[in-house]
Amino acid sequence: MSNGSSITQFLLLAFADTRELQLLTFWLFLGIYLAALLGNGLIITAIACDHRLHTPMYFFLLNLSVLDLGSISTTLPKAMANSLWDKRAISYPGCAAQLFMFAFLLVAEYCLLTVMAYDRYVAICKPLHYGTLLGSRACVHVSAAAWGSAFLNAVLHTANTFSLPLCRGNALDQFFCEIPQILKLSCSDSYLREVGLLVVSACLVLGCFVFLVVSYVQILRAVLRIPSEQGRHKAFSTCLPHLAVVSLFVSTAMFAYLKPPSISSPSLDLVVSFLYSVVPPAVNPLIYSMRNQELKDVLWKLA
Repeated sequence: MSNGSSITQFLLLAFADTRELQLLTFWLFLGIYLAALLGNGLIITAIACDHRLHTPMYFFLLNLSVLDLGSISTTLPKAMANSLWDKRAISYPGCAAQLFMFAFLLVAEYCLLTVMAYDRYVAICKPLHYGTLLGSRACVHVSAAAWGSAFLNAVLHTANTFSLPLCRGNALDQFFCEIPQILKLSCSDSYLREVGLLVVSACLVLGCFVFLVVSYVQILRAVLRIPSEQGRHKAFSTCLPHLAVVSLFVSTAMFAYLKPPSISSPSLDLVVSFLYSVVPPAVNPLIYSMRNQELKDVLWKLA
């Protein structure tokens, strides 16, 4: 194959070799997918329907649930279909669409988690200015900025990645289409343009990470200065779910993309990619509802 135009489909990595394991994988994925749909759907419904949850924190949580639904729906249904029908193929346009959507939703979620850290910082460190700094218009603007910057990032990466000539087959060592796997199929040094874009994106990711760390350092200092134990507990309880979600998201994604090549293998890559692309959207609703009594009360009313 001389270039990408001669490729009509890509072959995704299968989770299992035997038919029995493929069917077991399908039922496992179906259970995870339905749990993610139910959990995120309930949070979206609860926030949209209950006026007590019409606050900046819950507005951002609603956005996060929408992103989680989109993220898991981008990768898991195709993996389920391939396991059920014993197939590996994904069309060239389908792969491009999947790569675009995953890159868009992944970056949007990371940007939104950064915004949510700022929300917690203002709520705890500058409570008197909370309504001014995070009014309804400000919330819409920062959310739109997160979605818009992620969309632009995904457009640039997708267009650049699929403009590269591909000459190393069409088999991907991954259960969905992602940029590093497509770059492995590119010819010689033609991938350097995309590497340049990835470096720019990495700088933005690092900037968000630094912002997250600084925000939580300031939050921790402010919480430790609260004189009453009850006040400290209440402040921590509003931050712990977000901190848990950020830790899960960042740690799994960093290990997936920054692990040493010496320990890399198709099976390990498959497990790690599953951890950062499927597990967070499925468990985020559980993490946020476990310690949030206000949200649990509304969810019980819906049930």
